[in-house]
Amino acid sequence: MHNVKVLWGAILALSIGVIVLLSLQLSETGLGKKSAAGGRSGETPADGHIVARITGREFTQGELTEKLTKHYGAEMLNQMLDRETLRLEAQEQGVDINEAEISRELKRMQQGYENEQNFYDSMKEQLGMNKEDVREDVLYKLLLEKLATHDVEIADDRITKYIQGHPDEFKQTAQIHLHKMVVSTLDQAKKAMAAYQGGESFATLARDRSLDDSGSQGGDLGWIQEDDPFQPAEIMKAARKLGVGQLSAPIKTAGGYALILITEKKMNTGPDEAAIRESVRKQLALQEAPPLNEYLLSLRQKWKATVADPGLNPNS
Repeated sequence: MHNVKVLWGAILALSIGVIVLLSLQLSETGLGKKSAAGGRSGETPADGHIVARITGREFTQGELTEKLTKHYGAEMLNQMLDRETLRLEAQEQGVDINEAEISRELKRMQQGYENEQNFYDSMKEQLGMNKEDVREDVLYKLLLEKLATHDVEIADDRITKYIQGHPDEFKQTAQIHLHKMVVSTLDQAKKAMAAYQGGESFATLARDRSLDDSGSQGGDLGWIQEDDPFQPAEIMKAARKLGVGQLSAPIKTAGGYALILITEKKMNTGPDEAAIRESVRKQLALQEAPPLNEYLLSLRQKWKATVADPGLNPNS
C-alpha cells in the first residue's frame, strides 16, 4: 500500500504530551530541591525550582507545570488512559505486537523519504518526535488495530480477489537518483544539451543556468520514488522512460524547459507475499470492525477508565 510524506496529524498530540509528561515527572521527582526566592505559598520545593529568568522575573517549575497541564494535560492524560486500556485488553486477549510488525510498519511509513535517517529527521523537525516516540506511537496504533479486528474473519479467497483487483497497489516500484535543471526557453535547453554532450558536467550547467532551486546543488534532487507526487507529472513521466546515464530531451513545464538526468536506479524491496496478504486482511477487517474511536471508547468503559479531575476532562 502506497504512502507519501504526510503522516497522521494526530501524532502532534503525542509530541506535545511528551513535554507535559516530562514537566510532571520533573515536579514529582523533586528535581532542583531549592525553593525559589519569593515563591508562592503552598509550593513544594520542586514547584519552586527556577526554570527561567528574565529581568525582574523568575519562572518556576510550578508555573510551567500549571500552564502545560491547563492547555495540554487533558490530551496527555487521555492518551495515557487509552494506552493503559489497550495494554490491559491485549493482556486479557493474549494479543501482542512483535518487532517484525513494528519494523514493517516503520518501513511502510518511510516510503517516499530518501532514507531512514531522513524520515526520523523529518519527524523530529516537524513533530518534535524522536525515534523512540515514533516507535511507541506505532506500537499502540498497531495494537489498537489488531485488537479491533481480533474477532473479524476474512476468507482467503476474498484476500486473493482484492490483490488481483488492485494491481497498482502491489506493483514493484523503483527509486531514481534524479538531477534536473530548468531554463526559460527551448533554445536555452538545446544549448545546455549541446554543452553536456560536449563534455561539460550536468552539475556545472545546472549551477550556472538552472532557474530551479536545486541549481545551487548542481541540480541534484537525490533519491526519489519514480512516481514522486512532489515533482511535476511531466518530469516523472519522462524519468520513467530514461535509462541510467541518459539525458532527457527538453521537457516543457510550467516554469520553462527542463532537462533531467538519472545517474542511479534501484528497485524498492517490497514485503513478501505473506506480509502482503496479512496487510490486505487487516485492511478488509478494519472495514468491517467498529470505528476505532468507538471501539476504544468501549474498552475504556469495560476497564472503568475515568478522569477524576474535572479540569482534565475535555468533555466537562
